[in-house]
Amino acid sequence: MLAICCMSLLIVSLDNTILNVALPSIQRDLHTSVSGLQWTVDAYTLVLASLLMLSGSTADRVGRRRTFQAGLVIFTVASLLCSLAPGLGWLVVARMLQAVGGSMLNPVAMSIISNTFTDARERARAIGAWSGVVGISMAAGPIIGGALVESSGWRAIFWINVPIGLAALILTRRYVPESRAPRARRADPVGQALVIVLLVALTYAIIESPNLGWTSPVVSGCAVAALGALLGLLWYEPRRADPLIDLRFFRSAPFSGATVIAVAAFAGLGGFLFVSSLYLQDVRQLDPLHAGLFMLPMAVMALLTAPVSGRMVASRGPRTPLLLAGTAFCASAVLQALTYSAHLPVALLVVAYLLFGTGFGLVNAPITNTAVSGMPRSQAGVAAAVASTSRQTGQSLGVAVIGALMAGGVHADAAAFMDAARTAWWIVAGCGAAVLVMGTLTSGRWARATAQRTAERLAAEETKETVNV
Repeated sequence: MLAICCMSLLIVSLDNTILNVALPSIQRDLHTSVSGLQWTVDAYTLVLASLLMLSGSTADRVGRRRTFQAGLVIFTVASLLCSLAPGLGWLVVARMLQAVGGSMLNPVAMSIISNTFTDARERARAIGAWSGVVGISMAAGPIIGGALVESSGWRAIFWINVPIGLAALILTRRYVPESRAPRARRADPVGQALVIVLLVALTYAIIESPNLGWTSPVVSGCAVAALGALLGLLWYEPRRADPLIDLRFFRSAPFSGATVIAVAAFAGLGGFLFVSSLYLQDVRQLDPLHAGLFMLPMAVMALLTAPVSGRMVASRGPRTPLLLAGTAFCASAVLQALTYSAHLPVALLVVAYLLFGTGFGLVNAPITNTAVSGMPRSQAGVAAAVASTSRQTGQSLGVAVIGALMAGGVHADAAAFMDAARTAWWIVAGCGAAVLVMGTLTSGRWARATAQRTAERLAAEETKETVNV
């Protein structure tokens, strides 16, 4: 079951890393702008982030295996549609359909893992192995993507999802038993609508602000809509018996910290991949395959450190890997911010990529383990979905913010690109600092006490609700 769940994460993660290598080719072939490239990435991550919590609660209600299988079918079919897209608009729509399927995979897989590995140490190690798949995808994605783009064009990057998706579907039907939460949670259409408005409006305002300006009625209207949706969620969700976002989870300092850390870490990842892909291919004039090989050190370190992080969480708790991750993130970004140029020595670039991969590999297991540990098993899908939503939201914001920053520099001369890129790396350094600070604040004795109190309250309230039903 762990291997099957890892296969689902592989196709979702592989899709992101392969796509980033193909962005310059997509830009040339479809004659799109930087904002078009941003939407190619963010159309997927936004829909994914919007639907993850709905998919997590739906799986707990109607069956985890059934939801998982539906996600595999939708994701595989949508991948084929992406490869057939005749223009940017069709590609964006197909990517959105991919995200609908993807939203049914990761949180449901984590829920299956949480209900299979009930021992805390075993669960932490399983999560470490599961997180290591992200490293595999990051290692294989740029190379496979570069080779496919070089040999067959960017459309070929979506073909690889098909055999993996079909294999995972067949194995799921054979080996994964059906499971549900003891008490079904009702759907929350109002909360779901507010989440969609919040994420889409905020991201649209950030991406389109360089073209339209912040004073534009459309951009300012989206900003107001995002703020209104956030306030609506904070007011409406605590008043529901079965909310889409259970705000009671956030009484736990480690859970709240894991949410912030996930947003910061994946915002840094989104910015890293976006800037690096443009820099390697547009500035250093590398072909897609060699650009992928340049990013291999980062991916290899993420692959190697992810299972180590899982073992560290199992034996020592989340603090050590989080502090090491934040430090590595900051060191990588600051090094590039201070030295970035069109002719940056390869050795410096490799060191920066090794540091970033180390930080990213270390940060995943603490996020996921903290999100599901201490929560009632019946709500494992929802808790895991909050962590996954935080990841995708962070990546969307990273691409949106740094893409908006880079929009002017891409079409200008190399000096303008370098100026924008250095600012982008300082933003990534800030994301690393957030991981370091939050990891320190939310992993101590006080934080663990809040997690224990939250778990006890949730368990007591759940028992009371079950008795009443």
